[in-house]
Amino acid sequence: MNLILLFQDDFIKPDRVTLKERRAEHIFKVHRAKIGDLLTVGILNGKIGTGKLLSMDSVKREIELEVKLINDPPPPLPLTLVIALPRPKMLRRIFQSVASLGIKKIFIINSWRVEKAFWSSLMLEPKNIEHELILGLEQAKDTVMPEIHLKRLFTPFITKELSSLKANASNITAITAHPKGVLPCPQNINQNGILVMGPEGGFIDIEIDTLEKAGFTTVNLGQRILRLETAVPFIVSRLYSSI
Repeated sequence: MNLILLFQDDFIKPDRVTLKERRAEHIFKVHRAKIGDLLTVGILNGKIGTGKLLSMDSVKREIELEVKLINDPPPPLPLTLVIALPRPKMLRRIFQSVASLGIKKIFIINSWRVEKAFWSSLMLEPKNIEHELILGLEQAKDTVMPEIHLKRLFTPFITKELSSLKANASNITAITAHPKGVLPCPQNINQNGILVMGPEGGFIDIEIDTLEKAGFTTVNLGQRILRLETAVPFIVSRLYSSI
């Protein structure tokens, strides 16, 4: 936890917070902080600053901090990520990863190769999604919560919502990563982008056709076939040199 994420409910005064449970345990056991120590903190969707440790109750496992929030969080990546719903265990790691990378808009979509049972996973409950995103924000010292959108109908989403999103943006790179892509994935675009990635096994041909008709260029990553959880940070770091 490189940043302790604060919530409005934590504040007992305008500049004081009380922390319990997971965050307090982390300060006790990992930071091994002492009275007077300064910790990096940030308010959800707001400023980043410092928290001065005022008191520690080892019995209640409770900590009080005096906070000063003065700095902006790191800028977001100008990228919209669209991924076909993967296995729940993989999705957990992907949520953490995309939050750490600074991606703020993510669409989770259906496709022919996505197992129907995945849509019933507890991992898709809002509280569970939020938990994983928080872990990613804490890792990257960010405070701005990504938006997660679940879309179970492939064709209407691609032909209406996603194509409209592309059409309404200027200077945008819109690509689909797929092993059968002829063109190589672009590098260092450093501009607005939409990245679409398929499930294990990739999109089927008709889905690729639908994406191409919507204006998305199909690209490949080279000879190696990567797992989605590996491919996401690989492609994003290739597209944006500022990470």
